Amino acid sequence: MVELMDWKNSVHGHRFIASFSGGKDSTLALFKAMKVGEAVGLIVMMEEEGKRSRSHGMPPELIRAQASSIGLPIYSAAASWTDYEKVFIRLLEEAKNQGAEVLVTGDLDMPGHGSWNEKVTNYVGLKLGMPLWEMNHRAAVEEFIDLGFVTVIVTVNLSLGMLEDDLGRTLTHEYVKELEARGIDPCGEGGEFHTTVIDGPIFKHPIPVRHGEIVRDGDYAFLPLELDQ
Repeated sequence: MVELMDWKNSVHGHRFIASFSGGKDSTLALFKAMKVGEAVGLIVMMEEEGKRSRSHGMPPELIRAQASSIGLPIYSAAASWTDYEKVFIRLLEEAKNQGAEVLVTGDLDMPGHGSWNEKVTNYVGLKLGMPLWEMNHRAAVEEFIDLGFVTVIVTVNLSLGMLEDDLGRTLTHEYVKELEARGIDPCGEGGEFHTTVIDGPIFKHPIPVRHGEIVRDGDYAFLPLELDQ
């Protein structure tokens, strides 16, 4: 397992594939890894029908716009939760065949040993790099904002203190303080919210988006983002 202060050694000078949700954590991890290694591409897992991403519910055209602006190819496949691991491993093997040596993820709080990431990378024969591992949550968000990334709140868990009015808001230092005052983890690591990144230092140009109609499902509310072409 990569040690806390050793993640750069696993990426430095190496080619890597990044697990990419399109949200703030995976984007910040990608940014950090690109500073010291060479990206082969982005792994994006889709829901069974291939209409939305598995993690953040993003439509394929928005994911492609992000990847195009970043300048990286996408390694993508649709999967159910039942066959998710098998399909993810297949994508890792494809990336390895294209020269990837490391899998980079945006996890902050993964267990030090025995994590799912460690399991799949060991199986394929890749190293694991986690640039944000055990990073202070507020520090991670503040670094993300200070770097100039722009991200939109697209999913909220209403049972964990989030509101429908949070949908569509962008992360700023002031908003982070507001979230903390409401007792909400500024990284949303408790499942409070998810984000979609639409601009930042690794993007050649901003991603133009328009807001769809809010969708409600139990304790959750979603703001669909559509590519504004």
